[in-house]
Amino acid sequence: MVDVLIIGGGGTGLSAALTAKKEGASVLVAGKSYPTASQTSMAQGGMNAALGNAGEDHIASHIADTVKSAHGICNEHMVRKMCSDAPGAIRWLEELGVPFSRLNNGKSGIENVAQRQMGGASAKRACYAQDYTGLKILHTLYDNCLKEGINFLDDHFLLNLITQDGTVKGAIFLDIRSGEVMQVNAKSVVIATGGFGTLYHGYTTNAYGSTGDGIAAALRAGGAVSDMEFVQFHPTALKHSAILLSEAARGEGGYLLNCKQERFVDELLPRDVVARAIFAEFEKGHEVFLDVRHLGREKLLELLPQEVELCRLHEHVDPATQLIPIKPVAHYTMGGIDVDDALEVNGIKGCFAAGECSNAKIHGANRLGGNSLLEIITFGRFAGANAAKHALFARSTPADDARLKKDTAHITHIYAREHVVNFYEARERLGKLFYDKVGIVRENGKLHEALDEVIAMQAVLPKMGIKDRSKEHNQNLVEFLEFSNALLLAPAVISAAIARNESRGAHFKRGFEFEDDERFKKHIVLQWKNEETL
Repeated sequence: MVDVLIIGGGGTGLSAALTAKKEGASVLVAGKSYPTASQTSMAQGGMNAALGNAGEDHIASHIADTVKSAHGICNEHMVRKMCSDAPGAIRWLEELGVPFSRLNNGKSGIENVAQRQMGGASAKRACYAQDYTGLKILHTLYDNCLKEGINFLDDHFLLNLITQDGTVKGAIFLDIRSGEVMQVNAKSVVIATGGFGTLYHGYTTNAYGSTGDGIAAALRAGGAVSDMEFVQFHPTALKHSAILLSEAARGEGGYLLNCKQERFVDELLPRDVVARAIFAEFEKGHEVFLDVRHLGREKLLELLPQEVELCRLHEHVDPATQLIPIKPVAHYTMGGIDVDDALEVNGIKGCFAAGECSNAKIHGANRLGGNSLLEIITFGRFAGANAAKHALFARSTPADDARLKKDTAHITHIYAREHVVNFYEARERLGKLFYDKVGIVRENGKLHEALDEVIAMQAVLPKMGIKDRSKEHNQNLVEFLEFSNALLLAPAVISAAIARNESRGAHFKRGFEFEDDERFKKHIVLQWKNEETL
């Protein structure tokens, strides 16, 4: 039995692992892919910390900006903790070896880390490593985990949590390489599996694997979700591929232009405002472009080399001389597993959740740019420390194999059942349905239509299956399980959006274009009542 089982090998999971290991706990990190393939690597722009290296800034200003961006739907205690811990998190990362971009100010340490301004921020606050910030952080964390001898179970897909009397006892995984279903017993668990952005399949910056597997597992185990209606749309993704163009491009001075070459919005307003402004241009029949030509080739290659290459590769444009066609797409899910101030899952003792899968109530209705990398480091470390402490007093008696038998039978059934309906086609329909009807601008009529269509999809799910019957390395099976999890979460997102008859942050509803503090300055919490577990 391991002391701390961490599910998810991205920035949150690796931060939790290093911290739990330092606390003296035995640690195992399980993930459905290699850690270096996690969503953290996609974060380009930077990580917020009020260092004041590029101008006056204060932790109080960072807190105020975060609360303002959240539109009042946040736990200010948790916001204060995250923002206050930010300078220490940058120092910790620098000591681990993260190669942050530097200032020529004659100073050393974190006082010479370069900072840029992100949307919604009142100062240049985002610490960055060119436009590879998340990638550099992720690789550094992984290198340090290997150095510390932390054990990994790569290519292990989470099927379900094991619980007994409301307490977590471990988890059940599908070993993707062998096809075997296996049980891992643990004294405490940290869920760090990321968000559910691929509900918007084809219309999201997220990798295909961001299907909310950990959130779905927590729901099935008796946990709750909250704030699921708040989905952030990033204003600038490449038009044809939906690949992210970092906010750093606007932070460094990029403009947004319509097809008449007009600037139509302040580019550094919060993401929800900018995304809706672009959506309004689309409704007028206008195309929208990001213009960074005036920055010059030398500056672009120095500060935004990845953006330049992505534009050349996927849009066949040279940002130094041409406009970049863009569109807003789903980017970040503010809601997730409902947790308390210790990041323990409400309803499951000894189970902690951090990062995008978790709702620590810091982002509220709209996440502040630069706070996602900050959250995964500060709260990843916090979750790891709390899980290690819980393990000290947890019973070491392993769970029985009842959950293992159920999940083994379920996988066997998937292999055996007839494949009548193609779930890949359903996945495409679900993505377009969510973008069109649960998107940037919402209407109750369309939301109800979307809910009806999702319920109809769920009814057909038993007729869906897999063509590939091989046991080892069966990606067809993995993708079916991912789709099943996404489909489980879909009604929660739509139902919460229907219930919130107001417009607040990323949730904008026609007919209710105002914030109704009297009725809706609160979190919408949902719990799954169905006892049948996938």
